[in-house]
Amino acid sequence: MSEQIQRMGSDAGFIAALDQSGGSTPKALSLYGVDESAYSNDDEMFDAVHAMRSRIMTNPRFDGSRILGAILFQNTLDRDVAGMPTSEYLWRRKRILPFLKIDYGMADEADGVQVMKPIPDLAERLPAARAKCVFGTKMRSAIKAPNEAGIARVVEQQFAFADEVRDHGLVPIIEPEVDIHAEDKPACEDILRDHLHKGLDDLKGDAPVVFKLTLPDEANHYRELCGHPKVLRVVALSGGYSRQVSNEKLAANTGVIASFSRALTEGLRVDLDDAAFTAMLDGAIASIAAASAT
Repeated sequence: MSEQIQRMGSDAGFIAALDQSGGSTPKALSLYGVDESAYSNDDEMFDAVHAMRSRIMTNPRFDGSRILGAILFQNTLDRDVAGMPTSEYLWRRKRILPFLKIDYGMADEADGVQVMKPIPDLAERLPAARAKCVFGTKMRSAIKAPNEAGIARVVEQQFAFADEVRDHGLVPIIEPEVDIHAEDKPACEDILRDHLHKGLDDLKGDAPVVFKLTLPDEANHYRELCGHPKVLRVVALSGGYSRQVSNEKLAANTGVIASFSRALTEGLRVDLDDAAFTAMLDGAIASIAAASAT
């Protein structure tokens, strides 16, 4: 684990977010060129998205020289890539640290936020994940308005789950996403930053956390978090911005690296031949890695 902590904390690169779940998979497949008519049930849908992810992960341009980690959906963790469990393939073959998305989606909006639904099987899933070379976890909440009580509740829940993850020897990615269309987004970001500092102040022990945050309206808004002794890394989500806009915003935030999903896979299509697919993927990885190096 010390080698992995060192890698995540200081090596160059970014985290690939390949964790689209049941609700977001149809859109991801549609952008890839796989229409809903191509599958008739959830099993076939997940087969299709795993084929897409496998094509990305096994591509020679997708490796540890520019990619530090990859976030996986539970269904992906439970499958194989190139004859190996997905997470073991990533770490042993590519030197890419696997993260597991552990949340089951979000509750209905209240007080301008969406907290996570309960995760009743977490105590069983975490040891199983660690046994498969998983390095850390990721969990997402949403912030849509500058409501102090709502944002406080989001952060409190995130840190509570993070404590359980840390107790199992894994590194949690805390993701309280501020919607890019949120009411008064800068005010949301001010409130969130204050509560993240408070959460860190209350954090017991030395085990670190990672923050995954929406690219802020004000450059370097989260700069102090990057140097906090309990923060292994601050990473940014693209949040619906195009790759070009995401990279421009990311490059303006010193010390923050990417954890992009749609911005990473933008332009990849099922009907591209291998050479064109590789060129498209290589260009995306190169641009995101460069933006992460500021």
